[in-house]
Amino acid sequence: MDFGNPVFSVTDITQIVKEVLERAFGRITVEGEISNFRPSSTGHWYFTLKDDRSALSAAMFKNRLYQVPFRPADGQKVRVTGSLSVYAQRGTYQIVCDTMTQVGTGDILEQLEQRKQALRAEGLFDQDRKRPIPRVPGHIAVITSPTGAALRDILHVLRRRNASAQISILPAPVQGQTAAEALAQMIELADRLHLADVIIIGRGGGSVEDLLPFSDERLVRAIARTTIPVISAVGHETDWALSDLVADLRAPTPSAAAELVTSEQQALAQTIRHYADTLREQMDSRISHQRLRLSTLCADALQESMSRITADRHLRINDLHDQITSSTERMLLRQRHRFELVSGQVISSSPKALLERGYALVIDEQSGRVITSAAQAAAGMKTTTIVHDGSFTSTITGA
Repeated sequence: MDFGNPVFSVTDITQIVKEVLERAFGRITVEGEISNFRPSSTGHWYFTLKDDRSALSAAMFKNRLYQVPFRPADGQKVRVTGSLSVYAQRGTYQIVCDTMTQVGTGDILEQLEQRKQALRAEGLFDQDRKRPIPRVPGHIAVITSPTGAALRDILHVLRRRNASAQISILPAPVQGQTAAEALAQMIELADRLHLADVIIIGRGGGSVEDLLPFSDERLVRAIARTTIPVISAVGHETDWALSDLVADLRAPTPSAAAELVTSEQQALAQTIRHYADTLREQMDSRISHQRLRLSTLCADALQESMSRITADRHLRINDLHDQITSSTERMLLRQRHRFELVSGQVISSSPKALLERGYALVIDEQSGRVITSAAQAAAGMKTTTIVHDGSFTSTITGA
């Protein structure tokens, strides 16, 4: 073993980092732009604070939320006060926020708002230019990443609800600098070839930065120009992009977009068949389960089962009794030894013990002071001498 180079466990290193980081900073105030804001089902807020070069994970627990007078969202610039904390299970650090105040709009949201107002002024978002979505489309074009979860969700819903519909997948990146141009080109290709009755364009959820291609002006104008009705399905329900405003219909999720373009009648029939199959399976399972229970319900089996249960409980109770008894005896023994030690110290240091060893206390009767030195004694002075079993008076004849 190399004693000059000790080996630490992961827990040791994480604990050292946690202690150093939390002790060094204490309570701090941080200003940044919110990204990837994720309210949890338990009521807590999780998000990222970022600037143009760095990012910091952040959390705010629900018992502090009542102090926040606004609803945080991606792109908002905020100032938070809290303390740094290390989450040992993941080996990451974050700021746990106690307060949050809004100090402005982030750069990305400000740019998107300016672009939205400019495009709105051109009439690209007007309701009267939107086209109706076919109730039973025979051909559906899907523009999204070929490897993303959004495509799998869309195909799953389409095949379940309208297996007869023809589906064309137009692959394009949905994130990065080239994504907006590629998405716009796929819109133009589908329109030029009259490829489908309706287009679904979208992706899964993400931060404001991740969704930027769907707010790019090139893509917005391509959607506005196409003659094919377009459904925009970007992210989750709380996400938004400018493609949602220019499209003929906005779906809260990619799966919801697939549901909107399938036949209501076929969906209802499929739902009824699904419920019928589920009910049949549940009834068969319940009947089989009850038959199995009935087959085991006999007096001998019940008695044996109860005997096993009670035996385990008795053993556990006996073990606990022995543990409690042993622990109590050890505690009493320690306390007894401690009491005897303290009692001996008290007795040995008491004044009476000193007097019993031959010492005496001499007091000047006139002043009541204790005589501690021969220089304090004078001829004719009356004194009281205290010994261990009483006292007597004396007159000093000489000193």
